[in-house]
Amino acid sequence: MTKTAIKTENKAVKKKRGPFKTAGLWFLRFLALIMTLVIFIAATLLVSLKMICSDISPSAKRTFVTTLLETGQLKFLASWFLSPEQIQELVEENSMEKIDDEVNSALITVTPADTAGDSGSAEEIEVIPIAGRNYSATLLKIKDPSRVCLASIYPWRDKGVNLDELVKSSGAVAGINGGLYNSYNNSGGRPYGVVVANGEIQLNDPTSFTGLVLIGFTEDNILQIIDLAGMTRADVEKLVADNHIRDAVTFQEESTDANNHFVQLIINGNARGMNGMGSGLNPRTAIGQCADGSVLMLVTDGRGKSGHLGASASDLIEIMQKYGAVNAANLDGGSSSCMYMDGEYLMTSVTFYYSNESWRMPVAFVVK
Repeated sequence: MTKTAIKTENKAVKKKRGPFKTAGLWFLRFLALIMTLVIFIAATLLVSLKMICSDISPSAKRTFVTTLLETGQLKFLASWFLSPEQIQELVEENSMEKIDDEVNSALITVTPADTAGDSGSAEEIEVIPIAGRNYSATLLKIKDPSRVCLASIYPWRDKGVNLDELVKSSGAVAGINGGLYNSYNNSGGRPYGVVVANGEIQLNDPTSFTGLVLIGFTEDNILQIIDLAGMTRADVEKLVADNHIRDAVTFQEESTDANNHFVQLIINGNARGMNGMGSGLNPRTAIGQCADGSVLMLVTDGRGKSGHLGASASDLIEIMQKYGAVNAANLDGGSSSCMYMDGEYLMTSVTFYYSNESWRMPVAFVVK
């Protein structure tokens, strides 16, 4: 066959295909390229994760596992490469030591509200930026603890609201996220455990999760951190009444292959001890109180935000000690961690797959 005949035949084939069939072939080729790229990336990721979970770098493995177990949606990844026994061993080697001390309110001397300064003034809130090795953070120091209370969307519903809405709707000037809640698919409308707002128990379910710890303030404006282990609803009602709890939430204390959460950071001036790393690296939210009654609200970033992995338990303790906390507790972190003040987000929540001003939530500690 001559060259001229071949060219003529090729033209005839193309003409026979038509423009739509030709475009379809290009689309299929493009789709195949994309699928090949996705498969390559997935395979590379799986190989990388398997290497991290091997014994090539024990430090990387510890950080990876302890960090994942603190997340709400990604903890399953650790079980892809390690057995429950291996995971539990890592958790026990890198966990917080048990702490049974109760808050001694006598160590806190609260300045009466009428002499604390101009109540409601933003100038009475000190904003302190903090730079760590693996995180950035913002600390709010509120001189008058009576200004710190709980805002909620009670009665509960499926969808929560962003932090700025909780702050604005309660007439506050600042706020941070609070306790444990249903964050699945960023729903955020239902808290877990116990919620107290303005002396009213809005949720009383102390057995919904193991290891629940109550974090909140009394009518005398003293921060309390109380273990609810073994308590019934009736016990919680008595606890709230006897201790004059006005505003509180709960977070979880658990060190297992399913969850790796911690609450108590500093009790009566004593920092909590830890084994190994103590925790993973994640965005964090914490609250503390100084001897003069001043309240410390802390939020850190992480999970890739500005190239940061996040803060550890020891990081939180170090910051709280530096700024004078006598008592301090870790709150819900990760995707939930956020801070809002004077019309803007000072810290925002970050995850691998979703980021906005804040996740939806049912409650928040706010500053009136």
